[in-house]
Amino acid sequence: MPAAENLIDNLTRMNKNQGGVQSLEIGLSILDVLIDCNEPMMLKDIAQAMQMHPAKCHRYLVSLIRKHYARQLSDGRYGLGDRVHAMGALGAVGHSGFNQNNILDRLTHIANEIKDTLNCGVQIAKWFSEGPIIIQSVEPDTTISIITRIGSRMPLTTSATGHLFASYQPDAIIKPLVITEWQAKQESAITEKWQHFNQLRAKVRTQGYATVTGDMLMGINAITIPVIIPQLSTTANLYDKDKLSVESLSLEYAITIIGTTEQLPMSDQRNVVEQILAIAQRYQIV
Repeated sequence: MPAAENLIDNLTRMNKNQGGVQSLEIGLSILDVLIDCNEPMMLKDIAQAMQMHPAKCHRYLVSLIRKHYARQLSDGRYGLGDRVHAMGALGAVGHSGFNQNNILDRLTHIANEIKDTLNCGVQIAKWFSEGPIIIQSVEPDTTISIITRIGSRMPLTTSATGHLFASYQPDAIIKPLVITEWQAKQESAITEKWQHFNQLRAKVRTQGYATVTGDMLMGINAITIPVIIPQLSTTANLYDKDKLSVESLSLEYAITIIGTTEQLPMSDQRNVVEQILAIAQRYQIV
């Protein structure tokens, strides 16, 4: 871990000389400490590395957590958040080994196995306040790239990823976001479109997965399944249709499989979904 002696004084002088924002630089320096350590840390250790009082350090960590750049574990330690994963800041370190306690590790292993089984692209998305964002992706061994860039927000109205997340979030959260998308496209008949979209959400909840056929890219199909981590969830099983209700669900992650109409034929979608679920169940995420 890099030495941080007189770090705050140095940042203060740099801020005065170059017109930077001192509080932002300090917050990013705390994030650097977490990245350099590459494992969860106690508050006192982070504060010591920053040469900062723990109470002040804690305030910066709270802001980093709110923006998903950091997270606090159940034992009180602090680690890197999903935004860091989304930016690819962990790189190869994030995939160096299989760790049962690392959700992204587990999902990446699943994505690679699905990719090898179906020869399709696979994306992992996480729900944020602004919508689903791609945090990881793996490409098939083909010359055509159809994977969405990591960090991209997926549209709720036209992507399988968006349809899936929209189906497991309450109206109060989803409706404003969906209407904003339609308004950006200057769509009309919003009330009628919302009614149709609600019917789609109900269908997705009933079947337990979402699909699109060429909605975003001509000739490209996609299937999205929800991710449930049993040891982290107290909600109903997403695949138990008798227990489903929007209020009982809290969906954070989803896996999307993307392929051409030949790779991912919708006429065989149930068989494909069963293959995907069989892989996911081996990793205990559904």
